[in-house]
Amino acid sequence: MNHPTSDRHQSPSEQRALEAIDTSAIIDDLLSLMAVPSVSGSSAEADIQHTLAKRMQLLGTDVDLWRMDVPTLMAAPAFPGVEVTRDEAWGLVAATHERTQRPALILQGHVDVVPPGSLDEWSLDPFSPVVRGDRVHGRGACDMKAGLVANIAAVQALARARITLRDPLAMHFVIGEEDGGLGAFGTLARGHTGDACIITEPTSGTVTTANAGALTFEIRVPGRATHASTAYEGVSAIDAYIGIHHALAELQVRRNQSVDPLMREYPIAYPISVGTLRAGDWASSVPDLLVCEGRLGLRLDEDPAEARRELEECVRGTAAQHPFLRDHPPLVTWPGGQYASGRTSIPGSRLVATVQEAHAAATGRARPRERGAPYGSDLRLYEQAGVPTMHYGPGDVRLAHSPRESVAVTEVVEVTRALVLTILRVCGTA
Repeated sequence: MNHPTSDRHQSPSEQRALEAIDTSAIIDDLLSLMAVPSVSGSSAEADIQHTLAKRMQLLGTDVDLWRMDVPTLMAAPAFPGVEVTRDEAWGLVAATHERTQRPALILQGHVDVVPPGSLDEWSLDPFSPVVRGDRVHGRGACDMKAGLVANIAAVQALARARITLRDPLAMHFVIGEEDGGLGAFGTLARGHTGDACIITEPTSGTVTTANAGALTFEIRVPGRATHASTAYEGVSAIDAYIGIHHALAELQVRRNQSVDPLMREYPIAYPISVGTLRAGDWASSVPDLLVCEGRLGLRLDEDPAEARRELEECVRGTAAQHPFLRDHPPLVTWPGGQYASGRTSIPGSRLVATVQEAHAAATGRARPRERGAPYGSDLRLYEQAGVPTMHYGPGDVRLAHSPRESVAVTEVVEVTRALVLTILRVCGTA
C-alpha cells in the first residue's frame, strides 16, 4: 500500500516505523477480536482481556492484568454507574517500561460491545465478521475494536522496527465503557495514569475534544387498575404518561437553545431519548404502572445534579396538571450509566496539535478539525483524574450500535500511521 508523505521532515525512526506497519496483520487482528462476542457483562468481556494480555506479553510489554474488586469500586462516591450485572471484571494495562514509571502517553480503548439486537436486521452473523472490499462488517467494527487494533498495530510496528522509546507508553484495555465506565474508573483507581491520553473511539477523520454527557433515567408512572370493560373506573398509566412524553420533548427543545460551538454541527446536540416503555400485564386490565427508561443528554460543562433537577421538575410540573398524577406523583430515579460531560483540558492542547499534525503527515491531507461528540465516554474520567485526554480513531460513530456497523481498513491503517508518528513525537526514542 502506498502512503502519502508530509511536508514535515520525517526522521529515520519515523520512516522505519511507518514501513513496519503490516496491513494484513491489521485485518487479521480485527477479524479475530470482532469474533469474540465481548458484550458488556458477558463472560467474553473477561475472556478477551486474557487474550489481549497474552498478546501484549508476546510484544514484550510490562503487563498488569488484575481482577477488579467491583463491590469496592461501586461503593466509591464518584463511581460512574453500571447497567449490567458482572460476575467478574478484569483490568488490563500494558506498558513499554516498568509500570512504576509514569507514561508520557496512554492509548486507551474499550473491549466491550453492545448486544447485536434483532438478528433479522443483520445481513450476516454479527460475531462472524466479513471483509467486503475495503470494509470489515460486524458488531464492534468501529465501536471500537478497530481502535483497539490501531493501538496494538502501532506498538507492533515500533517493535518490528526495533525502536525503543525514551519515555514510557501505556495501553489501557478497559471493560464496561458501554454501560458507565467501570473499566476506566477501576484502572485509574489502581494508579494507572499518565501525562496525556488518546482514546481511539471513532471520530470520522476529526479529533474530538469534548463529550456531552448522558444520564440514564427511570420514570415510574402510576395508574389505577380495573377491568377493561369498565376502564372509565380506572386510570391508565399509559394515558397518564403521554403528557410527560410531550413535556420531555419540549424540555429537549429548551435545553438545545444554547449550544457550545463544538457541538453546533449536530441537529440536536443534547438529546432526550426514551429507550424503553413497559406497562400492563394483561390485555383486559387497565395498567396501573408504566416504567419509562431513557437518556438525558448533558450540556458541555453542565453540573449533572442541575440536569437531574431540571428533568425532575419537568416531570413534577407536568404531573401537577394531571387530575390523577397530582395526588399520585411519578417517581424519577437515576439508575445505570451516569456520564458527566468532559472536554480536553488546556494542557492537552499540545497533544491535540501533535495528533492533527501526525494525521496530516500520515494521510497527506489537511489537519483534521476539532469537534465535540453528543455522547458520553471515558474521556471525562481521565480528565477528572488529571490526565489531558482526547478522541482520535477509525470509524464513523453513526454506524455504531447498528446492524450496519462496519469500518474501512484504509482508515484503520491511516489512524495506525498517525498513532505511530504521535507516539514517536510524544515519547521520543532512546
